[in-house]
Amino acid sequence: MAMNMIAAAGTGCNRFLALPPPKRVSRKRVRSATLSPAKSVSEDWVEATSSYFDQDTRPIMLFDGVCNLCNGGVKFVRDHDHKRFEALQSEGGRKLLRRAGRAPDDISSVVLVEKDRAYIKSEAVLKIMEYIDLPFPQLAFFLQFVPLFIRDFAYDNVADNRYTFFGRSDSCEI
Repeated sequence: MAMNMIAAAGTGCNRFLALPPPKRVSRKRVRSATLSPAKSVSEDWVEATSSYFDQDTRPIMLFDGVCNLCNGGVKFVRDHDHKRFEALQSEGGRKLLRRAGRAPDDISSVVLVEKDRAYIKSEAVLKIMEYIDLPFPQLAFFLQFVPLFIRDFAYDNVADNRYTFFGRSDSCEI
């Protein structure tokens, strides 16, 4: 067992005291929002929104409807893929946010809702890129090797400043 040693002031000589090693605290981060919603918490919302996937199984991209950056991203994705879209601020968007395990008024992240799973932040962006035409699926493949905390740090910095850099509109353009 390793011991830490510290010097103690004594009577003209140095004495060393053996101290037990410091306890390590586990700092595992759990990202429950990227997993399927917990049955006990979100089961009602999964059931309430199941009609969104009855006839059309394509994923639904939830986005900030008044953010110019988000609207531009949606227009780009719409031109390259036939995904469904819903503004986070809409009634359907709020229901789907609850299905994804998020607060209904949380507009801090793009969310991709599939029938059995939801993705947020950088994971949502990478998953959306997988659905778009070349070269985006290949780019998403390589970006997945960047650690999640780095991808989400970059995502959060852009998301926190999106109105400052890109502005906002009065209403949803889509």
